[in-house]
Amino acid sequence: MPPVREITSSDTTSVNLPCQIQKRVAAGRISWIGPLLLVTARSALWLALQSLLALIFLALHRPHPMQAAGQWWPVYANLGDLGCLLGMKYFTRKEGIRLRDLIGPIRMRWGRDLWLGLGILVLAYPCAMAGSYLAQVLVYGSPAKTPVAFILQAHALPLWATVYSLSVWWVIQSATEEMTYQGYVLPRLEALTGRTWIAFSIVLFWWSAQHCMFPFIPDWRFVAYRSLMMVPILVLCMAIYLRIRRLSPLIIAHWPMDLGVAIMTGTHIGVVMMTGIH
Repeated sequence: MPPVREITSSDTTSVNLPCQIQKRVAAGRISWIGPLLLVTARSALWLALQSLLALIFLALHRPHPMQAAGQWWPVYANLGDLGCLLGMKYFTRKEGIRLRDLIGPIRMRWGRDLWLGLGILVLAYPCAMAGSYLAQVLVYGSPAKTPVAFILQAHALPLWATVYSLSVWWVIQSATEEMTYQGYVLPRLEALTGRTWIAFSIVLFWWSAQHCMFPFIPDWRFVAYRSLMMVPILVLCMAIYLRIRRLSPLIIAHWPMDLGVAIMTGTHIGVVMMTGIH
């Protein structure tokens, strides 16, 4: 393998484009290991962290330790993010690029990326609602049969953990998720397979599947529902990324989505808003 040349700052606007990635694949700087490891890492890390915490609760004789551990996902999820960031840091360094290069150019003049992100958010919510409705019908037969309280998984966490989930978790989560699946894995699988649709399908499967891991509940209907409900919105976001090849607007759109999840699942007011139960 030829020695890795550090990409200069003048190259950073193009280093994550398909043509440049294909050159690094041809030079032997990108292998299958990195993309395949990172595309599965988030699901594996979250399941491992929940299981580890469940073992601690089991040793403390807590009832239903796996379920109790799952309530802490807004806290331990960022450890999974840290693992993904370290993995991407390692593999991008082997390529001769920076972790920051996965994001691509940021265009904030006249608020360009901000407005684009808000536009994506507007498009995303109908997709999220449609995905949720269709998944409910496919898995449970009708929305009326969906166990709302079970799906929302309201958390009985200490105040500090709730504050953390509302102020820190979503900021790290959204950026890391977009960098992992779109900034790193998708374009590299695209270059390695030579087929966009193959890379798209692999990423879509694992990205949607990760949503049944926070928390993981050993119920096939829960797993199927949480995975299927994400398909429309992920298809939208991936199609947009393949068009613009920049993450900044997608991260901006992702932030309020994850903040909404933190509010709905981490606070009493969120549960009241979603279920009407006081």
